[in-house]
Amino acid sequence: MPQYSEGFRERAMQMMMAPNAMSVAQVSRDTGVSEQTLYNWRNRLRHEGKSVPADSSNPERWSGESKLAVVIETAVLNEEELAEYCRCKGLYAEQIARWREAAIAGAQTLRPLSTDERRELQQERKKTRLLEKELRRKEKALAETAALLVLQKKARAIWGDGEDD
Repeated sequence: MPQYSEGFRERAMQMMMAPNAMSVAQVSRDTGVSEQTLYNWRNRLRHEGKSVPADSSNPERWSGESKLAVVIETAVLNEEELAEYCRCKGLYAEQIARWREAAIAGAQTLRPLSTDERRELQQERKKTRLLEKELRRKEKALAETAALLVLQKKARAIWGDGEDD
């Protein structure tokens, strides 16, 4: 298994990120690194919290994880640094501002459940389990009835109606 230098790895990753936006397959052909290795490198960067989008061509289709990583990376940048970051990544400052607002709005809507809400949720889950159990029982009964009807039909076909006139 070949060993690649850190600089080579970074150059390959830069080829996949905006503004270059080359596909993994294209980078693999250009560098000679297997696609699986490139995917592993990209996933490792994502786990480190860096923004490595799967679809560099359209930032609006990036995963929420990638958008959040961009918001975190740009949180401490001033206006000039943000502009440079946007040029390097092929983004617009307005996009990042929208993503930041969405992240804040999402974080504000998540609150711990109250005791009553937790109790109600538990009751709903219990009710759902009971309904699913009853549904399984009824499906089994229906399948058994269907099998008996099929067997009855086959028996009639083989031995006749069974009624002596």
